[in-house]
Amino acid sequence: MKVIRSRDFTADRPWGALDIANMNGVTTRLHWTDQPYRWHVNDGEEVFAVLDGRVEMRWRDGGQEQRAVLETGDVFHARVGTEHVAHPIGAARVLVVEREGTV
Repeated sequence: MKVIRSRDFTADRPWGALDIANMNGVTTRLHWTDQPYRWHVNDGEEVFAVLDGRVEMRWRDGGQEQRAVLETGDVFHARVGTEHVAHPIGAARVLVVEREGTV
């Protein structure tokens, strides 16, 4: 049993993570960041939930770049093969659920 106060979590580097659970190869991790990630494509699906802060999510669909600002409580789902990148607006805490070993 764990109780995690996401607003209290910080990391020593952008996208530093706290491993919460590994359920049959699907990981749940809490990330802290104040810097963008990098454009990437996951080899599986990814669920990205903003727990604290704001994040501009960018993704490419049919060669066109799309953007949405995710507020606290918002969730982004990336299908297999969706190229995407997260740009926090200030500091943010994000819960990411994805297959173990994914970028």
